[in-house]
Amino acid sequence: MSTDNFIVTEAQLVIEQARKDKSERIKNLGEPIELNGKALAIEIQDQVAWIAENTSVVRKLNLESGKTLQLYKGHTGPVTSLAFCDRKPGTGDKEVLVSGSWDNSIRLWDTRTKEPISTTPNAHTDFVKSFHVFPTLNLLVSGSSDKIVRFWDISEPENPAPLKSCGSISSHTRPVECLDGQALSDSSAILFTGDTMGVIKVWVLVKDSGSPPRWNATLKDTIDHHRTRINDLVYKNGQLWTASADETVRIRLFNADNIAEKQGKEIKPITHPTAVRAILPLSLTDLGEPYVITAAGDVLRTYDVSQLDEPELLSTVDAHWHDIVAIKLWVRKSKGEDGQTRVEPWIVTVSLDKTIRKWRLSELLNPPTPPPPKAVEAEKPAPSPSLLTEEEERELAELMDD
Repeated sequence: MSTDNFIVTEAQLVIEQARKDKSERIKNLGEPIELNGKALAIEIQDQVAWIAENTSVVRKLNLESGKTLQLYKGHTGPVTSLAFCDRKPGTGDKEVLVSGSWDNSIRLWDTRTKEPISTTPNAHTDFVKSFHVFPTLNLLVSGSSDKIVRFWDISEPENPAPLKSCGSISSHTRPVECLDGQALSDSSAILFTGDTMGVIKVWVLVKDSGSPPRWNATLKDTIDHHRTRINDLVYKNGQLWTASADETVRIRLFNADNIAEKQGKEIKPITHPTAVRAILPLSLTDLGEPYVITAAGDVLRTYDVSQLDEPELLSTVDAHWHDIVAIKLWVRKSKGEDGQTRVEPWIVTVSLDKTIRKWRLSELLNPPTPPPPKAVEAEKPAPSPSLLTEEEERELAELMDD
């Protein structure tokens, strides 16, 4: 009889016990907020977090109090993707929530009334895995396990009808895990698509003049410097950051004005001991600081990347007891004793351990020095047992007194 199942079961028991032990050890770290389900994605606006859960809901909660403010129910499978678009295109109000799910649908929600706006059933023929919104182009891009990238018109987000398809890409041979990009003009954009084979494709999108308009994609480059699955992908201003299950974070430089022209030298990867699930390059956020935060397994790492080819590890934090799935920047606002509003950058992480945790960025950049280990006093050796008789000991004591 095969013993393979017994070996797997034993290994799993060891892992589960280690996680249980760690959960107790770090239970109070990072001001944890407990969730009912596993978080699969997160977006943050002001002091509010929006969580995509495997329980088929989107949870809106206050990051300060941890209180759930609203549950968005309607999906029939785990919610995997979140994004926001403008209710009134071009205003930047971000009042419409977009959610994608294992039920293959895309839903739009009114964040003011908390009511559903529209449902696009069978937006894909398999799980919806990722979104990217080009706000100035009224364009939503979705990636899926069906290997297809689709384009959706969001120029009328309050329209209760299903979203209008306005193009697609079908050149990937594996599920499309992540997307990012940047508008180049009022009618063009650069788009990056990453799949589970480790392939990243670079596209230029151009809008035609039809009605409704369609988006045409031209492949400009294929990047295969990862060995396997792309878990996270971030692009801005000529820098492409990618995290992979091959245990590396890589940086690719482009000429932002001509993406077909590679720029600069090849940057050596930042290696990790396990698969890298998420990254947050702070240099590409509004904060603009030269640091990157990575999540590999349940550990959070912070690097100084002032010199891209010589990253410096600043801190390592046992942040969760199960895999971290996303990292976000949170500008935390609080009232000081003088009544003034204080603004401080924090990092928010979500994990398969069903918690959200919050970390002060200043402490990740300058971790407190651990106290020196207490000196251990050497134990005094026990006196050797005397070999003298009682009478001989008395005589010796008298001689010592003399």
